[in-house]
Amino acid sequence: MKKVLSVVFFLTALAAAAQTGYSIKIAFKPFKNQYIYLGHYFGKTYPIIDSAKLNDKSEAVFKGTKPLPGGIYLVGYPNKSGFFEILIDKDQHFSVMADTATIAKGAKFERSPDNDMFVQYQQYMGNKGRVIGTLQRNLKETANKADSATITDQLIKLDKEVTDYRENLIKKHPGTILTAMLMCMREPQLTGKLKNPTNKADSTEAYVYFKNHFWDGMSFWDGRLAYTPFFEDKLDKYFNQLVLPQPDSVIKEIDAMLSYATINEEMNRFLLVKFVNRYLNQKYMWEDAVFVHLFEKYFANKNYDWLNDKGRKIITDRAYSLMANLMGTSASDIELPDSTGKMVSLYAQEADFTVVAFWDPTCGHCKEVLPKLDSFYLAKWKAQGIKLFAVAKETDGTKKDWLNFINSSHLNEWTHVYYSKADDKSRTDAGIPGYAQLYDVQTFPTLYLLDKEKRIIAKKLAYDQIEEVLKIKLK
Repeated sequence: MKKVLSVVFFLTALAAAAQTGYSIKIAFKPFKNQYIYLGHYFGKTYPIIDSAKLNDKSEAVFKGTKPLPGGIYLVGYPNKSGFFEILIDKDQHFSVMADTATIAKGAKFERSPDNDMFVQYQQYMGNKGRVIGTLQRNLKETANKADSATITDQLIKLDKEVTDYRENLIKKHPGTILTAMLMCMREPQLTGKLKNPTNKADSTEAYVYFKNHFWDGMSFWDGRLAYTPFFEDKLDKYFNQLVLPQPDSVIKEIDAMLSYATINEEMNRFLLVKFVNRYLNQKYMWEDAVFVHLFEKYFANKNYDWLNDKGRKIITDRAYSLMANLMGTSASDIELPDSTGKMVSLYAQEADFTVVAFWDPTCGHCKEVLPKLDSFYLAKWKAQGIKLFAVAKETDGTKKDWLNFINSSHLNEWTHVYYSKADDKSRTDAGIPGYAQLYDVQTFPTLYLLDKEKRIIAKKLAYDQIEEVLKIKLK
């Protein structure tokens, strides 16, 4: 008996060993003696992770010693002109039969229940989609109320059929990759007064309910969702439509998601890459605090295999540039020579508000914007106790270019200072951040609005936006 058990155990161990890694056999007609590719979704990108050469029978094998992360993968054509999708999850030893002549109906699989179910789902949705599309066109074209009502009823019925079909799949196949995707794609259903709110209280309740249930059934530690084309869209919708647009709210949501995602390497990588890219260059002024938070909590003292030295430097440099000029903090003092060579300090300028303009005397756009700022100043700002502090950064021009433009444009009531290449070099050589870094100057002109205590109340605005902010602040 012991001997039999030993043999059985030995054979089981061999079978387990044989199933390590992945081995996906592909028969892809009519291609022969050409390379095909294996990639996957990763947000809006499609990284290629493997390639295999088809033989003269149109057969190839994607093979590796380590299992692949679960998700939707793409088998790319030899000329990379197209691809078809397959699911990869726990069972990574299966066969795929595909033909470009019939690929629209789906590939065929052996030993892959996940993909069989996926093909059936795609076929069902394709059939329903065509019927729905026809009805929607008919509804748009008809002018008969009775016909419109009939078509609308049909659309409602079809929508329920699709929803029931998906829910049935979820109940019958828990834990599968298709179920995970379907649960991620669904959204909260509003009913009653939440669906048709009649007052502000109902609208608020509907918003709170929708937001609180937006991620129902979806796990942020499920890395399979990072390898889909729709998870990023859902993430964008959540932040764009449901999260309050202010740093504390956004940071709270990011931290909550990443606290779960750290369990899964791929989801953690996906979210970190997503958030860093989103907030690297801010759409709104307050987003600087979000990026600095990301750096301090997730990058300053942590290393990741997927982040190279160049990427780390970009993130670090950007964070340090933003740290010095966060919204609501005191702006760095600027001390530079004026046209007479006298050193002038930003903090020595007493004003209820100060507009700081970093510009380049050789910049065409600067020459257009600065006179417009001066028009605002002469028409309104001067009487309101607002002053202009202009920092001309030397690039390809000279002090003569600087002075000529000031005089020709009659910008005589501004405080003008010149930031030469030599002054910039002396600061950086001494290990002191340059003024361009302290104010995160990446384009010219860069405009800041400071309050009486020289705190940053707005930054990187268009010249006319400064007027709008001032209207609000002066009220």
